[in-house]
Formats: sequence, structure tokens, C-alpha cells
Amino acid sequence: MRNKIWVTLLVFFGITNFILSQTKVSGVVYDDSNQPVPFANIVFKNSNVGTMSNEDGRFYIESANVYNAIIITSVGYSDRVVVLPKAINYNFKVIVKSAENLKEVLIYAGKTSKKNNPALDILRKIWERKRKNGLAQFDYYQMEKYEKIEFDMNTIDSAFMKRKFFKGMEFIFNHVDTSRVTGKTYLPIFINESLYDVYGNNKIGKVKEKLKGNKSSGFNDNQQILSFVNDLYSDYDIYSNHLTFFDKSFTSPLSKTGIDVYNYVLRDSAFINKKWCYNVLFYPRRKNELTFKGDFWVSDTTFAINKISMAVTKSANINWIKDIYIEQEFEVQNDSVFLLTRDYMMSDFALNKKEESKGMYGKRTTLYQNHQFNIEKPNSLYKEEVNYIDNEVYNKSETYWKENRFENLNKDEKGIYKMLDTLQTVKKFQRIYDLVTILGSGYIRFGNIDYGPIFSTFGYNSVEGVRLRVGGRTYFGRNDAWRLQGYTAYGLGDDKFKYGVSGKWMVDKKKRIIISGGNRRDVEQIGASLTSTSDVLGRSFASSSLFNTSSNGKLTNINLTNVAVEIEPIKNLTFQTGFSYRTLESASNTFSLDYYIDASHTTTKSEVRQSEVSLQVEFAPNRKSIGYGVERSQVDSPYSRFYVNYNHGLKGMLNSDFDYDKVQLYYKQPIIIGPLGRSNIIVELGKTFGQIPLGLMNVIPGNQSYFTIENTFSNLNFYEFVTDQYATIQWNHNFGGRLFGRIPFMRKLNWREIIGVKTVYGSITDENKAINASGLVYVAPENGYWEYSAGIGNIFKVFRIDFAWRGNYLNTPDAQKFSVKGSLGFYF
Repeated sequence: MRNKIWVTLLVFFGITNFILSQTKVSGVVYDDSNQPVPFANIVFKNSNVGTMSNEDGRFYIESANVYNAIIITSVGYSDRVVVLPKAINYNFKVIVKSAENLKEVLIYAGKTSKKNNPALDILRKIWERKRKNGLAQFDYYQMEKYEKIEFDMNTIDSAFMKRKFFKGMEFIFNHVDTSRVTGKTYLPIFINESLYDVYGNNKIGKVKEKLKGNKSSGFNDNQQILSFVNDLYSDYDIYSNHLTFFDKSFTSPLSKTGIDVYNYVLRDSAFINKKWCYNVLFYPRRKNELTFKGDFWVSDTTFAINKISMAVTKSANINWIKDIYIEQEFEVQNDSVFLLTRDYMMSDFALNKKEESKGMYGKRTTLYQNHQFNIEKPNSLYKEEVNYIDNEVYNKSETYWKENRFENLNKDEKGIYKMLDTLQTVKKFQRIYDLVTILGSGYIRFGNIDYGPIFSTFGYNSVEGVRLRVGGRTYFGRNDAWRLQGYTAYGLGDDKFKYGVSGKWMVDKKKRIIISGGNRRDVEQIGASLTSTSDVLGRSFASSSLFNTSSNGKLTNINLTNVAVEIEPIKNLTFQTGFSYRTLESASNTFSLDYYIDASHTTTKSEVRQSEVSLQVEFAPNRKSIGYGVERSQVDSPYSRFYVNYNHGLKGMLNSDFDYDKVQLYYKQPIIIGPLGRSNIIVELGKTFGQIPLGLMNVIPGNQSYFTIENTFSNLNFYEFVTDQYATIQWNHNFGGRLFGRIPFMRKLNWREIIGVKTVYGSITDENKAINASGLVYVAPENGYWEYSAGIGNIFKVFRIDFAWRGNYLNTPDAQKFSVKGSLGFYF
């Protein structure tokens, strides 16, 4: 009995000591005129635990230890020591007074000086030594890696918990906790753990990560969530000049251009791991730029970073993200080797950046251990698998995870697995989850059949009138080795049914050998894009949109059948060969595809029958895919794409009409130009050898819709230019708000500037002109047609408007000299 009492007392005092041994403080820093003080430095007295206020003067700081005071410092203001009345203090209002030393105010108020600033001397020494620190010193290295991804609903309050929405799911709130970064409450809703062996070869610049174990809490089969998780996998090096997160390029505080966009202050110095280190504070010189605020500790001998903490500034022009917080810690191996051992990144996703707005935390914690150096491995080790999946890594026991995790899960993380397993048995939650899945994928699940895409249910064009469409596909999981899909459509105007059906089967998973085939009978806008594919179910926006700027009757009845085989021998390098047969005939009384079939030009034919063999090669380095099935989703990140297509017409086969050779090339290259934004360059080339009619010509793609469509010309009508050889160049650049951000009254709008130029040159051979009996006068852009545009993006965060001007061919009949196009999209 006495033993039980002692145990009870020990547990009680242990819990009490744990609760009391925490200090938490949140509040706002104001100056003596009651204006918020941004980027003020707040530390617990007699410690190195600190933080920095945001643009609104708000701050949060916590520690597992007990402190009775905080110190607030800011350039241009007198230091302020604030005594803490209790361990947990929220909504403090701290007032700092302007410094009386006028010289200090003149030097440091607002922007720090670029001259006689010891912090900049330290920064320059970091630049000199950055290539001599860390893993870059070794030819070969290897280590173990543990990664933990977590999503949390944040800003959970009592009113939120009492909403009727959560009736029947109240148990989830037993796992609410408080963020050590923001001080806000949060509820974990997803966790994923991974273990890797990592091998690096600096001689060939390759890194190989071999997955040993993976464990997730629910949602394993949701493509949208998995894509979202993959966007958190941005690798970055703090020594780089620019760091890319969510498709945005931020200037690193260690960048050689950092002195132009950051203020630096030498704040402190101390021993860390028996090394004397300097503490440098940094914060932006201007608002609305993609920059950070924070501080770093750096060694005074090697000038290698020991620890860095930084957060994206609230005014940065980035959507749906209220905060990005990053911590990195480095371990001292010896006087010259500092290795990254811990990397923590937290993003706060929210609809707006108001302090009280609710959102979702996305957290990634990465730990490294057991580094080894200069153990050479064969180069074959670094070859990336095309489509390899080891299901055993997803079925590790709980004992395995307890023995191999680099750090233990806290009580809330442990509870996520059980809580989510329970949550998915709640019918109400399952209905909500299904709705989100439908909106994200466009398909409605009925057992193993997906109905959709629901967004293609209605359409309109001048031939079919109102178009109604229903379709579906098989779906057993995101890694299906085979898939069947099809649709049927009906036009109220032409009173005709259309259909399409196709199937794909991946016969070899490792090299992604896929056999496919299908048939489609439909009405189509041929020539809606220059670089053609043999996608049976593909349909251009030009003939399926609801609204158009002008009537278009130049549509074609197409009956297309094809079979194909493709292989991916090297990651993101794909070869495909196939055979297709199609018939083409005008779908409108006002449009003709007629051509002469005799030398005297007296006999015409209105239908084109054509057999064709094709060979396609596609290379897309740095493209990231999700899943291992016959169809994969692509992570929405920029990557270059190179595509070559060769087609040979087989005259006589299945009564085919023409013999020809067609070669097409497509190349797209995104270019991130640091803080100046991102450019996209697209080049298309093509030439047809042999005699062909209008239905097989290359039509320069116009755009008669109200929407911006890539690879089309905004001021061209359909069939305005026709060619059998062509060359196009398109360039557009998004400044990301850098220019508007310099205009005071436009800063808060967070609009983004887009400019672009498109040009095309083409011609037609005399023999192709000679067989033309369509009544359409062939016009080719032999003088080089071009147009230019300027646009504003990020209007209300989702809308973009583009203004396009025609550069030449202004006197062409019915020429559209100016157009306005719009588009909707969710972009960071």
C-alpha cells in the first residue's frame, strides 16, 4: 500500500513539474506612438531561446524551461525587459521607446547600413567558405534518413468544436495540441513516416534514396492528398542564392544578393558545442518580396552555419499560405565538417492571412544520422528506377518502427493512427471525404467504377448545339495495372450520338511497357493544337466549351481507331509506336474538306480515309509522378519537356488515300529567374513530306473562346492560317508581383504581372494547294505572324486576365486585332 502511495505521489509531482516547467508568451510589440514594431527580437532573459515579431508586431515564444522575463530589442528602439507574471502569458502588449541616441537611429532605423556593418563582414566570409563545408567536401557519402510528414487543422477553439458539422466526430478533439512555433491550437489529421538509406556521389552529382519503410495514417488512396504531400518535398540548400517553395523563388538570407533585399544585424555571440559562434539577425528591406525573417548562428573559424531559423514574411506575394517556418541544425564533426542533422519545415495553409483565420499546418521533419564518407559505390546504384515499388516497405510492424525511428512520436502523433482509423468508420466523415475527392478528381466513385469527369457533362458548339456527355472508368486503386474507360455524348442540335472507348494494360511494371487501344466517333475541332497525339479519348477545349467569342462551324466528324505500345526504359524517357486508322468528314454544311482526286481537277472527294504508323519519343527530366499504375498523376511543379512525333501515311492500306511523312517537334523549357519570376519558352517545329488534303494539314491553332489556352494564338480564328511546314516560338514571363509590389497603392492587391510574345512562320507547297477543293483559300504565315500580350494574374487569388494585340496581318478580312481572355486557377 505504501509503495502505491509513493508511486502515485511521484507521478503527480512528475506531471506537475512537467506542466509548470514550460514558459509560453504571445503578444504584440508597439512603439510609443502605438504602431506595431515589425521584426523586433524577443528572447527569454538569460537564454538563447528567441523569436522575432512579424510585420504586425505579433510574436509567440515558448520553452520547456522556466523563465521569468523576456527581452525585446529592435534597431532604433531602446531595449525593454518585461517581467512575466506567470508561466503562460497570452496577448501581451509590449511598448518599446525610440532610442535617444540619434546617431544610432540614423544608422539603423528602418534599413541597416551596408557600410561598417560587422554582420555583412561575417556574411562575406560565409560566401567564401560555403563550398568547403558539409557533404560537398567528400567524393562519396552515405547516411540514414528519417522523414515525418504531418497535416494539422489549426486555430481550433471551443466555438469551432461545438459546430454541428462535427456531431458524431467529437472524439477527434481529444488530440488538440498547441504549436511551439505560433502558439495556436491544432488538431493532427494526417501523418506519414519514411525511413531511407541515402547514398551520394559528388563526382557524378547523383544522390540515391532507397526507401526502407513507410507508414501512413489513412488517406493512402487519395491522389490529391498525396500530391499535396509531395509538394512539401522541396529539397533546398540554405547556401543557395534562391530557395524554391511552392513554385516560388525566395531569396536566401545567405545569398550573395541578400544585402540588396535584407537588413543584417550582429546580435550576439556565444559558445555552441564548444565552438564560438556569432548570432546574426536578418529581416526584409522592403515589403511584398519573397524573403524571410529570422536569425542564424555561425562558427567564427569555419564560418559554417550551426543553426538557422527563418520564416517567410507575411507580406510576401504568395497565395493560400500564411506562414512558412524553417529550422535547420548542423552537427560539428571536426573543425571543418558541419553536417545537416535536423531539418524542420512548417507551412500554414489558409484562405487568407488574417491572424484569426483557420487553416492547415503542413509539417516536415527530416533527421539524418550515421554519416559515412568516401565509401565508393558502383554508378549503377544511382540509376533511378522507372516504376519500382516494394510493397514490403509499407507493411513494417509496429516493433520495427519503435526500433528504427530516430525520435519517438509524441502522445498526439501516436494517437493520430488510431484516431484516423476510427474516423474513417464514421459515415458522416466518409461522405465529406468523398465530396472532397470528387471535387479534386472530377470523378464520382461507385464501387470499382468512377463516373466522370463531371466537368465535361455539358458543352456547346455550333454543330452539336448543347452537348450532353456521360462517361466512366474502372478504378480499383491508384496503382491499377489496367484501366478501361469510355463515354457517350449526344448533341441536341445535330441529334446524333457519339462515343469513345479505350483500354490500357501495363504488361511490365518495371519498364512500364503499356499496350493500349480504342475507338472514337465524335465531332472535333481538328487543328486545335499543332503537335498531335493519338489519344483516342482526347478532345480539345475548342469544340467542347460552353461559350465562344464567335460562331465556329469548321468542325469535323472523326472516326479514329488506334493501337499502341509504349515503354519507359529510363525514368521520364518514353518511346511509343502505334498504328491508327481514321476517317475525316466535315460536320457542317458551311465547311468542306473536299479535295481533287484526278489530275484534271474535275472529280472531288469529301471523306478522308487514312492509315498511319507513328513513333513518338518524349523526355521530361525532373518530372515527378505519383503512383505506379498504368495511369499516373503528375506533381504540379515546373519541368522541361521534349517531344518528337513521326507519322507515316500508308496509302492503300484499308483503302487509305495518302502516302506521306510528317515530323513534329515540341520543346518546353521553364526558367526560374530568381526573384524576377518565371519564364516559359515553347518551340514547335513541323513539316509534312508528300501530298495531303486540308484534313491532314497543320492548322495554326486559333482561340475563339473567352479563355486563355496555352499553345494557341489569341487573335487568330480557326483555319485562318494553314501550313504543311511551320515553326513557332512562344515566350511568356510572370514577374510574380515584383513590379506591382513597388507601387505603394498596389502592394496589398498582390497582383502579378505577365507579359508574352508568340510568333509563327509557315508555308504550303504548290502540290498541296493544287488538290484543294474545299473552297477555303489557303493562307500561310509566310511573313511570320506575331502577337503580344500583357496580363494581370492573382486577381482575387484565382482570376487572371490577358490582353492580346495582333502584331501584323492587320488587313486580313475579319482580322481580330485585340482580344481579352480570362482564366481561373488556384496557384500559390
